[in-house]
Amino acid sequence: MSPMNKLQRLLKKKKVLVADGAWGTELIKRGLAVSDVPEVWNLENPFFVKEIAKSYRDADADIILTNTFGANRLKLNRTGFKGDVKEINRIGVELSKEEAGSSLVFASIGPTGELLKPLGNFNEADFIEVFTQQVKGLVEGKADGVIIETMSDVKEALCALEAVKKNSSLLVGVSFSFNKGHKGFATMMGLSVEQAVKAVLEKKPDIIGANCGSVTIEDMIDITRIMKKFTSLPLWIKSNAGLPLIKDKKTIYPQTPEEITSFIPDLIEAGAKIIGGCCGTTPEHIKKIREKVDQYFENSRRK
Repeated sequence: MSPMNKLQRLLKKKKVLVADGAWGTELIKRGLAVSDVPEVWNLENPFFVKEIAKSYRDADADIILTNTFGANRLKLNRTGFKGDVKEINRIGVELSKEEAGSSLVFASIGPTGELLKPLGNFNEADFIEVFTQQVKGLVEGKADGVIIETMSDVKEALCALEAVKKNSSLLVGVSFSFNKGHKGFATMMGLSVEQAVKAVLEKKPDIIGANCGSVTIEDMIDITRIMKKFTSLPLWIKSNAGLPLIKDKKTIYPQTPEEITSFIPDLIEAGAKIIGGCCGTTPEHIKKIREKVDQYFENSRRK
């Protein structure tokens, strides 16, 4: 069965799927230092990477991501990494797949950390080439899909989307990161929710959504409602565990699993079809989200 057919079958059966939670904050719990490169742990500490994937499988997530968010050449070069970019992406997928069981594995692609001209030094062909290199590694690892996530610049998102479509037949979603201002929700580059959805729809992704950002899960409900007005594609929503706080010189995300899950029914009714967590969310958050999603549809059947 193709990944697309499997996703459609899962959505038909379960109505709403559960994705995994945070990777960065889980790596930090296992000793990742500020100076460490998360993706290099695919090579140097694969046990811990697999442990995170397993923890989300044990939480009954339908979709598990990979430790490849920043595994593009531009971002890795700034860290001094001299290894094989394709290899680090291939291994990242393989580590998650080893622990995923029947769950789908979606490979994570994040921003390059650079800007396109005229604000930066790169043109769109440069970005497409950089993402292509990453995608080829993800394909070699046999990912079931790709999620292009935490995007602020629609042009960069479209470069990544083109790279995936030109170099694979994988399922692909695009997820933007929004902040809340006095004029509403917008990405760091000033892109509104409506603009983000309409821009990527032209290039035919399989999934559209939102993750991370300076917003709460309550805000994500509003963002989901806006997205739903402009697309019938499955909406992918992964909220942080609240807005970050500094405590004892450490960044913490304060929302408990119970606090997060209290908003899940509203998120489902707003139109979310794939719900997970971003920064600060843990396997326990995902376990509780799974329980709440299942409970929601069980209650619906009883009515």
